[in-house]
Amino acid sequence: MNRFLLRCLMAALLLGAAASSAMAQDASIAAVVNGTVITNQDVAARARLFALSAGLPMKPEIIDRLRPQIVSQLIDQTLQLQAIEQHKVVVTEADLTAALERIDKANGLPPDGLRQKLEAAGIPFSTLVNQFRIQIGWTDVLKKLLGESLRPTPEDVQAEKQAMQRQVGQTQYHIAEIFVPIENPQEEANAQHFAATVIKQLRNGAPFPVVAAQFSQSQSALTGGDRGWVSVDLLDPAIRDILMRMPVGAISDPVRVPGGYEIVSLLGTRKFGEGETTKLSIRQAFLPFPTAFNGGQPTPGQIDVLKRATALRPTLHDCAAVSAANDAAGKVQPANPGPVNLATVQPAQFRSLLAGLPVGKVSQPLVSHNGVALIMVCSREQKPIGLPSPKEIANQLVERRVSLESQQLMDDLHRQAIIVRPSQS
Repeated sequence: MNRFLLRCLMAALLLGAAASSAMAQDASIAAVVNGTVITNQDVAARARLFALSAGLPMKPEIIDRLRPQIVSQLIDQTLQLQAIEQHKVVVTEADLTAALERIDKANGLPPDGLRQKLEAAGIPFSTLVNQFRIQIGWTDVLKKLLGESLRPTPEDVQAEKQAMQRQVGQTQYHIAEIFVPIENPQEEANAQHFAATVIKQLRNGAPFPVVAAQFSQSQSALTGGDRGWVSVDLLDPAIRDILMRMPVGAISDPVRVPGGYEIVSLLGTRKFGEGETTKLSIRQAFLPFPTAFNGGQPTPGQIDVLKRATALRPTLHDCAAVSAANDAAGKVQPANPGPVNLATVQPAQFRSLLAGLPVGKVSQPLVSHNGVALIMVCSREQKPIGLPSPKEIANQLVERRVSLESQQLMDDLHRQAIIVRPSQS
C-alpha cells in the first residue's frame, strides 16, 4: 500500500472513526513488509480484479480462496516498489499508457476498453495502473543494476547469431505464459490451488493476456504473457515436453518448474529461419470523434463523423489520397504507421482484415473509442523469415539478462526482508 493510503489508515485509527465490521475487516492488516502495511482492502481489490477478468462470481468465498496467493503477490510487489523507490526510478505516464494499450489491443478492446470494464464492475482502475507501474519500474531497476553488463557486445551478438544458425530448421514455439511463484515450501498448496483456479477460468474463456498482465510474476506480464518465438533450448524440460504434444491454441495444465508453477498457451509453431513473412505498407485516414465513444447510443457528433467517413471512402483511390485525407482531418494519428509485419498485428480481427484487403482498396470505416479510421494497403510483400537482425538479437539478449536478474534480485530481497503476516503469527 502506498504512503498516502497508509497515512489515511493511521488518521482513521487516531480519530477513532466508527466503521462497520466489514469495513474494519477491509482496513485490517494482511501483511507488513519492511514496515509497509498491506491491508485486506488491498487484497480484496486485487481479488475482485482477478474475479472480473477471469469471469468468476465476486462472492466472499471466492475471494477467500484467492486470498493466500494474492497476499503473496502483493508482498512481492511491495518489495519491488521499495526497490523502485530506493533506486529513485520514475515511471512515466507514456510508459504506462503504452503498456495498457498493448493489453487493450491483445484483447480486441478499444482504447481504454479495459478501464471501462473495470469501472463498470466497481473496481478502481488505479488497482491495475499501480500494478503496471510497479512492473515497469521493476524492469527499469533491473536495467539500472545490470548497468553496462546489460548491453551486449558485438561479440555477444555474433556468438548468438552463430548459435541461431545452428538452429535453422528446428521447431520454435510462440508461447504466452502465466508464472505463479513459490517463495517457500509452505506456499506450495496455495500456489497450486491458485494455478488450478486460473487454468479453469482460462478454459472457460477468460482472456489470457488480461489474466497474465495481472497475475503472472514473470517479465512477460507487461506483454500479456507473450514471450514471442522461443527455441526449445530456452525452455524448461517439463514445458518443452508438454508443448511438443499440445495443439496450437491449447492451454496447458499448471506445470511445476523451478520457482513455481507455469501455465503455457501455445500460439503457434514454425521452423526457425524458414518460410516467409508478409510485410505491408499501409496508410490510414483517421477522423476523430468530438467526444470519446464509450458504447451505447452514439452522440449526434459521433454519428456525423461516421457519416463523413462513409462519404469520404469512395473518393480515396490511392494511398496519396488517404494521406491527404488524414492531413485534412487534423493528423490526429500518423497516416503512415511504418512497415507492418502481418504476423504480429493485434487483435486477430484486424490482422484478418489486413490480410484480406486488396492493395489499393480502402477498408470499410473502422470505429474505435476515439474516432473512425479508413485503411488502405499500399503494398504487400512476401519476404523470407531468415535470421533476426543484429538489433533484434541484441534485444533478445537484453530481455534474457533482465529475466535472470529479476529472479536473483527477488530471492535477495526476500532473504533480507522482515515480513509479518498477522494471520500466520
